[in-house]
Amino acid sequence: MPDLKDKPHYLGHRDRLRERFRATGGNGMPDYEVLELLLYQAIPRRDVKPIAKDILDRFGSLGAALSAPVEALQKVKGVGEAAATALKVSHAAGLRLAQQQVMEREVIGSWDQVLAYCKAAMGHEPVEQTRILFLDRKNKLIADEVQQRGTVDHTPLYPREVVKRALDLHASAIILVHNHPSGDPTPSRGDIDMTKRVQEAAEKLGIALHDHVVIGRNDHASFRSMGLL
Repeated sequence: MPDLKDKPHYLGHRDRLRERFRATGGNGMPDYEVLELLLYQAIPRRDVKPIAKDILDRFGSLGAALSAPVEALQKVKGVGEAAATALKVSHAAGLRLAQQQVMEREVIGSWDQVLAYCKAAMGHEPVEQTRILFLDRKNKLIADEVQQRGTVDHTPLYPREVVKRALDLHASAIILVHNHPSGDPTPSRGDIDMTKRVQEAAEKLGIALHDHVVIGRNDHASFRSMGLL
């Protein structure tokens, strides 16, 4: 029978973390401990606290770490394919839950949740992407689609394709959402010009452009609130 003194020290720490998580649902736990709990699933026979802290040092926050590509995660010492995949699965599950909480709901009444979902989905993306929220006549969200991915400071968007997709979905209105990887959500001149082209194309076919929201790392900018629509 093995001597209990030979039991790895991290096993007791791991059990205590799990107990705290079950008791609190994770509330009050620092980011590195949440990462530890996720990493346990893929690295069962190793102390993962140093790995969790190295991940946060590299990416800066839990959100940025979970949003990072698998290849970037694997550059952290101790993070193999299984661990990186476990983190990405957790991220995907969280986004799916957030999306399901806003789908088929009236957007104006759940605007804070919609923004929270968009920030989680796009706030840490390394390149620009544009997603479109399609609404029905009652302003319920009926589809949420990434239309384009671009570079670190530009995303091509073609008004004809936007309008065509809205017609395919029988949408009455749309909301454009895109991110600024720089972190600053201030709309650029290109953003403003592109928005006007989409608005003009949509209005010709009776489709309203309710807003264009630019997502930064910690903030957002609304064209409607800024008087740009």
